[in-house]
Amino acid sequence: MSSTQRTGWAGWAVFAGILMIIAGALAALNGLNAILSPIEKWAISSDAGTFLFDVEVWGWWHLILGLAIIVTGIFVLRGVTWARVIAVILVALNAISQLAFFSVQPWWALIVIALDVIVIYALTVHGRELDEG
Repeated sequence: MSSTQRTGWAGWAVFAGILMIIAGALAALNGLNAILSPIEKWAISSDAGTFLFDVEVWGWWHLILGLAIIVTGIFVLRGVTWARVIAVILVALNAISQLAFFSVQPWWALIVIALDVIVIYALTVHGRELDEG
């Protein structure tokens, strides 16, 4: 018998799993859109200079990352311990990779980063409560 009791906060971890599935699907679709796009490179200019960004490589990265987030989100919902650790790593990578996209679509990048932070919070603070369910 477990010494900890499942509380209402376990809903945060379930919310994180569902949010991961939705965010992973959006990332995968965004990546697929970039792969199928006729644009090959983006030129991003800043004070530091011009940066050429390969759209197809970015698309493959987000397609693979999105699919991995979906699969991990399913395992998070099942209460698997290793999935919480992998989930935190994957959504952290997703948040960091959105920084490269920030100059092109800043609002989308900010929204995705905020959702990733919510998932990390929910899984690190309340994720253990899924084990007792």
